[in-house]
Amino acid sequence: MHKPLTVKSIGMHVKAGTPRMVLDARGLYLKVTGPDKGRWVYRFKLNGTTRDMGLGSLEDVTLAEARVKADDARKLAKAGIDPVEERTAAIATKTAAQAQAQANRRLFIDEAQHYIESKRPGWKNAKHAQQWENTLKTYAYPIIGQKPVADISTDDVMRILTPIWNSKAETASRVRSRIELILNAAKARKFRTGENPAQWRGHLDSLLAKHKSSEVEHQPALPWEQLPAFMRAVTAEPDLSAKAVRLTILTALRTSEVLQGTWSEVNLEAKMWIIPAKRMKQTRHHRVPLSQAAIDLLSELPKIDGNPFLFPGAKEERPISNMAMLMKIRRLDERSRANNGPGWRDEHGEVITMHGFRSSFSDWAAEATHFPTIVTEQALAHKVPNATEAAYRRGDLLKKREEMMQAWADYITGTDDGNTEAKN
Repeated sequence: MHKPLTVKSIGMHVKAGTPRMVLDARGLYLKVTGPDKGRWVYRFKLNGTTRDMGLGSLEDVTLAEARVKADDARKLAKAGIDPVEERTAAIATKTAAQAQAQANRRLFIDEAQHYIESKRPGWKNAKHAQQWENTLKTYAYPIIGQKPVADISTDDVMRILTPIWNSKAETASRVRSRIELILNAAKARKFRTGENPAQWRGHLDSLLAKHKSSEVEHQPALPWEQLPAFMRAVTAEPDLSAKAVRLTILTALRTSEVLQGTWSEVNLEAKMWIIPAKRMKQTRHHRVPLSQAAIDLLSELPKIDGNPFLFPGAKEERPISNMAMLMKIRRLDERSRANNGPGWRDEHGEVITMHGFRSSFSDWAAEATHFPTIVTEQALAHKVPNATEAAYRRGDLLKKREEMMQAWADYITGTDDGNTEAKN
């Protein structure tokens, strides 16, 4: 008659060390694997197939514990449930729960640092990462740095932005944008769910005043780091609309200001384009310093008798359509995505617009250069906000803008790496 195992008999079997399967009872076995080595196995039959289920090593599991585990497995098998698969599913569930618990504890400061490091290789200018780190350390970390990204709310974001929204408008906008991007990445990495509390459009725009320098309507803009790649793509297009896109980007002008441009306004020798007041939004003439890339592009443009425009259209004395450049961008986006590329889109996945390139230029100037904000504002032909700055504009500002536009052209055409500083 078979006798169940005892502590003493187990010791005898493992001391001998002969590899063998020793039955305890009701399918529970001690599998001896060598001198003083063994493990517990429960053998069962399910759907006509015999299977073994490991219950742990002799060192970790006592005889009494092995019998309890075998009893539990036997009950499942009797009910037609595979105990091995059931245990695997239970482990997976536990692992997922632990992972979710860990995700729920993922702190904003850790996710922010991960985001910066993941983007750093694509930021050619080291100062760009430093600016991210400095603004987050100054404004965001004191409030949400040690808070799980899963728990960050609109109230948290408002506590960060409200004190600086009007007094440091440009900085506040960048802080908001950076928090939004970090939280978007956290959601993609499954560290949070739900809407982004730092989103501007359709959310914070109903809680905070629009900055005076902000555009009335959201214009999807290409991140400035992607401008060199976009310029390579559009430069490969030989048609007139592609050239109009390039010149618009090189000069940071509005679409209408470029398309309505005439040869009488341009002086290639002086490297200057003077747009009359009647064509400008601020009804003040605007001098546009021309970079070498802009001059080279203008030199390629055709001149048609009877048509004074830089970009002559099919109709006599008319420029190309004001939709020509936008359609060119859309076709480039469609072509990229058809070839499994990301397309030409902003961080929200919207197809970029021509007006968005002015935002790209502004972001580049702020994040990759040391040109004063007033230089950028004048380059964009924005209204000068006060008399002091208006007086400054009449001084050396044009010279600084010449340097800025050449630096911009060098960066987007790949001549420079984007690490640009204003010259004194």
